[in-house]
Amino acid sequence: MTTGTTAGTTTYAALLRGINVGGSRKVPMAELRTLLEGLGYGAVRTYLQSGNAVFSSDHGDEESLAAEVSGALAEHFGFTVDVLVRDHAYLRAVLDDCPFPAADLEARQLHATYFSEAVGPDRFEAVDRQAFLPEEFRLGDRVLYLYAPDGLGRSRLAETLAKPRLTKGVVATTRNWNTVVKLVELTGG
Repeated sequence: MTTGTTAGTTTYAALLRGINVGGSRKVPMAELRTLLEGLGYGAVRTYLQSGNAVFSSDHGDEESLAAEVSGALAEHFGFTVDVLVRDHAYLRAVLDDCPFPAADLEARQLHATYFSEAVGPDRFEAVDRQAFLPEEFRLGDRVLYLYAPDGLGRSRLAETLAKPRLTKGVVATTRNWNTVVKLVELTGG
């Protein structure tokens, strides 16, 4: 039996994009938990107010579960929410494969942007990496790791990487390193 999976049930994290920011697109976490339980998911928990939920399911895959959650959110709240669903094994791999020395950095300095699908380096080749130093980014499996020594809010590189021309056609949602670590713990069972 692998961590995050029990008797045909897999534990997932749902990453909701762009909710509870600036007073708009409000999704109260208690309502989100109730909604996920109503979909038949088990062991539902939420983390922070920024759209992180953990649940177990014995059916579906990441894409179908994301579509199901997104559809239920639209029906319940009346607006569309992009959702990424990732299992424990993937989240653990993101943590383990970090190309930056996470243990030596403050959590506010390191972020992971999760993508709905694989993105290649060609998407970012127009970004002049030297111009943003000491800020850096690296690509992984459906994830972009961002080192921003002064934090995300002051990062010129983060602002550039979020431009629609670079994220066109994919859902992208960013989490700080504390959240990356916590989601691994929560899905680990």
